[in-house]
Amino acid sequence: MSAEQPNNALHNITLEKLLTELIDTYGWKILGEQIRIRCFTDNPSLKSSLKFLRKTPWAREKVENLYVLMLWDKERKADEEQTH
Repeated sequence: MSAEQPNNALHNITLEKLLTELIDTYGWKILGEQIRIRCFTDNPSLKSSLKFLRKTPWAREKVENLYVLMLWDKERKADEEQTH
């Protein structure tokens, strides 16, 4: 039985969706600069990055944290646009 998690930004987000959104927002170059792991800097691909992140909890945590920051930044920018 799964509990509702309305305040969890990662609830119901797959790793593939999360990584795809990060790539679309930042691109591989900036992603590799933000999180220094080889799967983002040396011949990056979605498939190889997903494989690595599924096996490496510390790297996955960094990616999830960057995703939450990206969401927060998008919300902040949307709020600023509404007030102007």
